[in-house]
Amino acid sequence: MSEYTHEYKTEWAVTDWAEARNLIQGSTPAAQVLKLAEEMGELAGAIAKGKDRDYVVDAIGDMMVVLTIIAAQHRTTLSICFENAYQEIKDRKGKMVDGVFIKESDLEKLKYEL
Repeated sequence: MSEYTHEYKTEWAVTDWAEARNLIQGSTPAAQVLKLAEEMGELAGAIAKGKDRDYVVDAIGDMMVVLTIIAAQHRTTLSICFENAYQEIKDRKGKMVDGVFIKESDLEKLKYEL
């Protein structure tokens, strides 16, 4: 089984798990965004406290579960969202500023604001 097949199977398994618990139809995207913020806080805490890789992996995994639910609520998949994001950024140019990548078009805006 390829890596890609495994990832899709996991995504569908999470969707099935969420459907069985009525998290897709029985919850709202707004409620799930709040859950996502909670999970993001756990990730931020793990990184800020220098926790080991396992804590970071767990927090990212939890966020992916919530994102999978939000995607399903919008009749799409995390894989489709991820592919769309990649297609948008794949040819993007820019530069690192204080450890953050700033896309070229935003660099132009910053130049005029200064």
